Amino acid sequence: MDLVNDPAVREIWVMKSAQVGWSEILLNVIGYFVHLDPSPMLMIQPTLEMAEAFSKDRLAPMIRDTPALTGRIADPKSRDSGNTLLHKKFPGGHLTIAGANSASGLASRPIRILLCDEIDRYPASAGAEGDPFSLARKRTTAFWNRKILAGSTPTIKGQSRVEAGYLNSDQRHFEFPCPHCGEYQRLVWEQVKWSEIGLAPEEARYQCVHCGSLWTDVERREVLPRYRVVATKPFNGIAGLHINELMSPFVSIGEMAASFVEAKKLPETLQTWINTALGETWADTATEVEGAGLLKRREAYSKDAIPASAVMLTLGVDTQDDRLELQLVAWGADEESWVLDHVAFRGDPGVAWNKGVWAELTKYRQQMFATQDGRVLTIQATGIDFGGHYSQHVADYAYRHRFERVFAIRGAGGQGRLVWPKRPGKTKLSKADIYTIGVDTIKDILYGRLARVSVPGPGYIHIPAADFVDDEWCEQFTSETKEYHKAKGRRVAVWRPKRLGIRQEAQDCWVYAYAVMRGRGIELNKLAKVLERRREAEPEAQVESAEVQVPEPLPKRVKRSRLRVARSSYLLR
Repeated sequence: MDLVNDPAVREIWVMKSAQVGWSEILLNVIGYFVHLDPSPMLMIQPTLEMAEAFSKDRLAPMIRDTPALTGRIADPKSRDSGNTLLHKKFPGGHLTIAGANSASGLASRPIRILLCDEIDRYPASAGAEGDPFSLARKRTTAFWNRKILAGSTPTIKGQSRVEAGYLNSDQRHFEFPCPHCGEYQRLVWEQVKWSEIGLAPEEARYQCVHCGSLWTDVERREVLPRYRVVATKPFNGIAGLHINELMSPFVSIGEMAASFVEAKKLPETLQTWINTALGETWADTATEVEGAGLLKRREAYSKDAIPASAVMLTLGVDTQDDRLELQLVAWGADEESWVLDHVAFRGDPGVAWNKGVWAELTKYRQQMFATQDGRVLTIQATGIDFGGHYSQHVADYAYRHRFERVFAIRGAGGQGRLVWPKRPGKTKLSKADIYTIGVDTIKDILYGRLARVSVPGPGYIHIPAADFVDDEWCEQFTSETKEYHKAKGRRVAVWRPKRLGIRQEAQDCWVYAYAVMRGRGIELNKLAKVLERRREAEPEAQVESAEVQVPEPLPKRVKRSRLRVARSSYLLR
């Protein structure tokens, strides 16, 4: 906030952790320029929906509760106020709140003050207009005293907007005095200690880099107001600040350590922790995996004797011109997975939903599978590729079996897409819902786990010693590589086949099976705990026969809720 009033500073870039008061700073800046230095302002949120939420949930209460602002900004509900949810007028200026995905909100008016919140979450392009930040930045060129504030939790190294802005700045950081020796130092995660000094993560301490003393949380909070700011690069009109969670009074060191221990189980959760807790970018090294390495991971299990840790089965189905390819995957706690089966049903998928290969798929889905500890699992969800030449037939089949959790899915590329959509789409081909999944996001998860998770446990992908696991299957399972290229001024990652003509069915089927597992909406860890409590209650239980009596089929017009209860009764049986 001091830098905002420094006439030598044109831009301020803040690479930060989450929940350190950045949104409050932006509100303070808005209030200052409304009250004491009226100017045209533009605030950009990642989406139009987030812009509306910011206006209603954050800006409106501040205006309502601050007399100096209430007298300048009229209530949008009042007659002839000239104010709307996303546009506020006041004497001498105005404030526009826009979504980075809406080109119309980034055009026309000249702007003196530009405020960018969570800039790394902005889309690559605002419609067809190009980079939203560049569009907004051009609107400030008419003002000699312009001010640009941009802040965000960072994302991927080399792709992060806020990282690029910070590296182009004087790269300032905060230093704090040790409560014991008085020497100043940056607060870095490497100095947080617990197991090395015989403590649990919840009791972690910060160790001084100079005298080695251990700080309590009370001592850490006491030195936070005594900071100094040190620039590490020459000043060029752009000030950059880095803030991590160790500088926050809202979170204890023990809470950070406990969340780290939990997050490091999976590469993707560790990435989120590094981005949001340390305010640092994630170095993406899992760009390619060699298929030959999967052969060394083969284990002695099968779909007829599923490992006892499994609690759910899902099925991924890929459609080809002359066949359907299926992959059956089991899931356990922390998304540990076991590939169980991969089969191909040869035939023309262009037949009716209850004939040919579709009838074979139905028969396969209705099987029951025995675990090594005597339970019986059924397939809880099936994802079928909606793309290709047989979209009509996939949609028909999914609609006919919608109450059995058969989903028609199609993949959409692009970094940051949701694995499973918040709501399905529709198609003119059928009444079936179509679910658009983030295939690049899932491939990041797949290759990250194959490359970084080498010990059975959370996130590990088990490969069976089965006949279908050969050189060809392993090559298909790892058939892509991540490439980087420049697009609209940004470094963009794209997953591409390793070579022309390589088959990818093994990988695609796993991607579909993972997507519907997430779409199923069941927490695997909770199921695993229920199973563990059952084993503790019945330690002497013997393995039962895998032959289970199939219940009578439910009526066709059964209510969805009744069907859900009946089907889910098999899950932990």
